[in-house]
Amino acid sequence: MERQQLGTDFLLLLYRKMLEIRLFEEKIVEVYAKGLMYGLAHLYIGEEAVAAGACAALEPEDLITSTHRGHGHCLAKGGDLRYMMAEVFGKITGYCRGKGGSMHIADLDLGILGANGVVGGGIPVATGAALALKMQGRKQVVVCFFGDGASNPGSFHESLNLASLWQLPVVYVCENNLYGISVAQHRHQAIKDISVRAAAYAMPGVTVDGNDVEAVYWATKEAVERARNGGGPSLIECKTYRWRGHHEGDPNQGARYRSREEIEEWKAKCPIKRLEAKLLELGVAATTLQGMRSEVEAAVNEAVRFAEESPFPPVATAFEDVYAD
Repeated sequence: MERQQLGTDFLLLLYRKMLEIRLFEEKIVEVYAKGLMYGLAHLYIGEEAVAAGACAALEPEDLITSTHRGHGHCLAKGGDLRYMMAEVFGKITGYCRGKGGSMHIADLDLGILGANGVVGGGIPVATGAALALKMQGRKQVVVCFFGDGASNPGSFHESLNLASLWQLPVVYVCENNLYGISVAQHRHQAIKDISVRAAAYAMPGVTVDGNDVEAVYWATKEAVERARNGGGPSLIECKTYRWRGHHEGDPNQGARYRSREEIEEWKAKCPIKRLEAKLLELGVAATTLQGMRSEVEAAVNEAVRFAEESPFPPVATAFEDVYAD
């Protein structure tokens, strides 16, 4: 695929989407500390380029599956800040009427098949959805997000095997942030690049800089077009890093399983600052970027207000929307 210079307007859209994800997650740090949300919060800070770049390569009717660290994916696929915030607050105005919480946000109308609290749980879901699309003769594609730790369970290997055998329209996007909870990748895998596992299933595999939103976009766009045209699945590994602990409440900021120096090294590779520098080089005014940040900050604050003022689900709704015994 010929890779042309992305236009400034498109880059600004990517920049705004990454800002939305970053500022939403930073607000979650605040509301979680205040006890305003329930359950755990696994934040996406530092990984914004993966979701923004990958989802920018999709059509609105395409599908995604997400992970326990899924806020970024949902926002990148078009999720509304207000409904996202209401869901993590457990309010009835949230995407899942307050019943899903942080780790189980879904919106079928947006093609978000659901975040998933099970490590690797979205991989077979995405594969099954891709099989359904092929059987129905549709042109949609599924993008499946998962982490480095999720590339070890049998569900990963079984799914990639069947997707390759049946040439399914699915793109597997591994967000390799180097840690499965507190276990470094080099301690749970003998390989350095997870993308090499694609060779075992006769599909393309590529490793890209997950902090470079353009690199993620182009790799995903190529894989999506291949899948849409009947070429089958691909595996994309995005090397990135989470700035926060595994979840809010994990005290690690360099005292337990990783060093402060490592964290600071990756913060210096901030995907948002990286794109910001390019936009300034392209002649975008600093005031334009600051104005965009102010707009997003206001939208995130409005989302908090919306969530705070929304009601909790009535007790009578406890057994509604339940589809299994």
